[in-house]
Amino acid sequence: MDFSLTDEQLAIRDNVAALCAKFDDEYWRDHDRTGEFPHEFHRAMADAGWLGITMPEQYGGAGLGVTEAAIMMHTVANSSGGMSAASAIHINIFGPHPIVVFGTDEQKERWLTPLIKGEIKSCFGVTEPNAGLNTTSLQTRAVKQGDKYIANGQKMWTTTGQEADKIMLLARTTPKEDCKKPTDGLSLFFTDLNRDYCDVRVIDKMGRKAVDSNEVFINDLPIPEEDLVGEEGKGFYYLLHSLNPERVLVGMEGIGIGQNALARAAKYANEREVFGRPIGMNQSIQHPLAENWMELEAAYLMAMRAAYLYDNGQECGTYANAAKYMGGEAGFKACSQAVLTHGGVGYAKEFTVERLMREVMICRIAPISPQLILCFIAEKALGLPKSY
Repeated sequence: MDFSLTDEQLAIRDNVAALCAKFDDEYWRDHDRTGEFPHEFHRAMADAGWLGITMPEQYGGAGLGVTEAAIMMHTVANSSGGMSAASAIHINIFGPHPIVVFGTDEQKERWLTPLIKGEIKSCFGVTEPNAGLNTTSLQTRAVKQGDKYIANGQKMWTTTGQEADKIMLLARTTPKEDCKKPTDGLSLFFTDLNRDYCDVRVIDKMGRKAVDSNEVFINDLPIPEEDLVGEEGKGFYYLLHSLNPERVLVGMEGIGIGQNALARAAKYANEREVFGRPIGMNQSIQHPLAENWMELEAAYLMAMRAAYLYDNGQECGTYANAAKYMGGEAGFKACSQAVLTHGGVGYAKEFTVERLMREVMICRIAPISPQLILCFIAEKALGLPKSY
């Protein structure tokens, strides 16, 4: 079993790291303060071709796998940008996958090329305030009227909604009571986020201020029928194709942020002297950081295994969910310990670890809770009764 990266994968890691290094702590601290979207970073990633890493070459992408995307997002998250940097481009990596798999040639040409070039930005409209993780109970409706659909409803936690030109929208086109299965009757659209019909309101949140989260109120949004992805009523199944890659990527992002914080903590512990000796000489400082290192490395191996299985067409659901769980938990522990290692100055924005701790919380909460992952693993890996 070979755990080493290929020359191509090493080149991805090194080139992405070099690009991210141009955007230092001060850049991200300023954007965290002002809430301004990191346009310069997004443009740099687009110009370097990274936004299309998993998309087909014929549309300007690199045609690489989830493994390479995971390496890239791990590197981005391990930079000064943390989750702010990762979230600025995250949607581009997994979001368009249903278009790649189920879109027509015309749709791919119309949508993928400008996404890869960074000419348009998109957001994901799935989560709703009254449905949460129970996606089959979402209430947004899209009713066919002639050659278009009219959509009404509300979405929640829509990332980059303030910046997005397009929205990947999941809406019910057939009432749930008229479907054989609750997963039927949901359709997927990729359409204009038209502000004449959509009220996009920023959610003031704990961290990652530079990349907005939003409530989206949809009122009679007209959607041309050519913006329907695949067949009507099969949107839930199309969406599943992007879920496992997203879990792998979020897990890798949590790992990258945790390793970023851990490196800062180790550096500080070597330099900070109290009672005439570096605090890193004390086992009470050493041992928690050593645990963090082991947990992050284990999570990394789990994520790489999940990515390998996905890229090779094998069942990867349990491993992708485990990678997301382990990455989020290990990342949060490392960031928390980094703040504690710094002591009082860990609470100061100047030392960055407090921002990393706030941002890594996303990897625990989204896109699925750690508790539901535990339920899923218990059922799928251990054969225990379904509990949800």
